[in-house]
Amino acid sequence: MSEPVKVARVDEIPPGEMKLVVLDGEEIVVANVDGEFFAFGNRCTHADGALCEGILILDVVECPLHAGQFNVRTGEVVSPPPAEPIPVYQVLVDGNDIKIARA
Repeated sequence: MSEPVKVARVDEIPPGEMKLVVLDGEEIVVANVDGEFFAFGNRCTHADGALCEGILILDVVECPLHAGQFNVRTGEVVSPPPAEPIPVYQVLVDGNDIKIARA
């Protein structure tokens, strides 16, 4: 696993909100679910929609294109049309820093 990289500050992402970050050229969304942070790939596996433009409902993100849903904790599909999960990344909170560790 690579060294965790700071991508945001805790105070930048209020509960129920998401932020798009770019890490090594890859778009990753960081979501705040009731004070717990999760990171996942920005692209829907169905039609490549930008999940950062979707809606966060508790721990589920809904794609703005066709309303497909993914669990932000696991990446698993919650509601079709997507058939494949999205990638998820380990998040570490160090004080006010949000860091992502990639495999």
